[in-house]
Amino acid sequence: MTMKPIWLVDDDESIRWVLEKALARQNLVTRSFSNARDALTALETEAPQVLVSDIRMHGISGLTLLQKVKELHPGLPVIVMTAFSDLDSAVAAFQGGAFDYLAKPFDLDKAIELIRRALEESLREINVEQVSSETPEILGQAAAMQDVFRAIGRLAQSNVTVLITGESGTGKELVARALHKHSPRSQQPMISLNTAAIPKDLLESELFGHERGAFTGAQTARRGRFEQAEGGTLFLDEIGDMPFDLQTRLLRVLSDGHFYRVGGHQPIKSNVRVIAATHQNLEQRVAQGLFREDLYHRLNVIRLRIPSLRERRDDIPILTRHFLSQSAVQLGVESKRMSESAMHFLSQLSLPGNVRQLENLCNWIVVMAPGQTVEIKDLPPELLEAADLAVPGNVSSAAVSSEVVTQPMPSPSDTNWIGLLEREAAGLLESNQPEIMNELAKQFETILIRSALKFTHGRKNEAAIRLGIGRNTITRKLAELGIESKD
Repeated sequence: MTMKPIWLVDDDESIRWVLEKALARQNLVTRSFSNARDALTALETEAPQVLVSDIRMHGISGLTLLQKVKELHPGLPVIVMTAFSDLDSAVAAFQGGAFDYLAKPFDLDKAIELIRRALEESLREINVEQVSSETPEILGQAAAMQDVFRAIGRLAQSNVTVLITGESGTGKELVARALHKHSPRSQQPMISLNTAAIPKDLLESELFGHERGAFTGAQTARRGRFEQAEGGTLFLDEIGDMPFDLQTRLLRVLSDGHFYRVGGHQPIKSNVRVIAATHQNLEQRVAQGLFREDLYHRLNVIRLRIPSLRERRDDIPILTRHFLSQSAVQLGVESKRMSESAMHFLSQLSLPGNVRQLENLCNWIVVMAPGQTVEIKDLPPELLEAADLAVPGNVSSAAVSSEVVTQPMPSPSDTNWIGLLEREAAGLLESNQPEIMNELAKQFETILIRSALKFTHGRKNEAAIRLGIGRNTITRKLAELGIESKD
């Protein structure tokens, strides 16, 4: 793994110089900034391995820099430097997610030792700039998201129950993960359960576990999600769909901290922070008698509303670039970029599926759009039809209305080949076929590459360009799939 530089941010030139020289003697590369604004500008295009910053500087403070860094790169270790007497700043730094702090004046050897420890922590992270499945980054610069980031910062150190509300696809689980990651419980498990996805008769066992023989098929005792999350965080998604009788049991756990397994008689003590989420109007469900009012008040201690993508259109370009890059890495192809007019077009869409819909759209673009630069005409036909832009030839950015509205991405039944693929996958799953993903992926790639070679009369390099993949990629795929070409 190539190691990135250590960034030093301090308006005191002598501090920067001393640290630069000491780290150079350790064969460590550094980059220095005299103010936080320049460091933030650099963070838009690159990231350090470790960031060392003073707290009190002219202009943007080190604490503000720390907050921005944690928004963009949650896994990046940040060491803050502060005057020895400024204990409040040190506390604020820890609450903001700092790795550690250096009290000025500091012993140089101890400072280098601390930076080395942060460096080791950083290098243990596997590709800190990529979104991991466990703790994905939350991207956003729009004002509506800044409120969310500030709330996460305030709530992370607390043990208070949080109710996250927002439309489907806005990233409620990502916010819950951020609250857990920056909390004192971060070293303990975070367990998630979508209450709407579990059949009603299994949900009680999923939550609280069961004893052996509690019901037909319960051949062994089983720990539920509350026990699995002991000492950590339990995230209950779509809480509004929880059956009424289970709401009563959940209320009891939140009230007295004890629960019983299904079929059990021994109370089990629970030390779990509960974070709940819903896209529904819980007040309305309470009024309809579908949700317990006392449970609603118990969950609604702190409410955190996640804005829809329509409320943060300024974030669509940064999210689009992120998802295009992420999808390209996952598929092993070259990343694509949006033309200015295409990005403007995307930024005006209503995208009712929110960030999840945008991510799915970016995956489609990486696989299906021709060429490396994506124009409006290369976007899915249903987007263009919904915007009344499905016309032959190029579509200029001037043709894009600022009030463009689109419908959700099509379901499998709306598109013939996707519907056929869905049925094929269902058949293979039912017949217990091995390595279904590999086999279907090979067939898909073979058809795409053969079609492209047929279109280009067997010219491999031209086919690669048409498919929007690199020459090395198509050469590797041809060998893997046993396909012949002219060049």
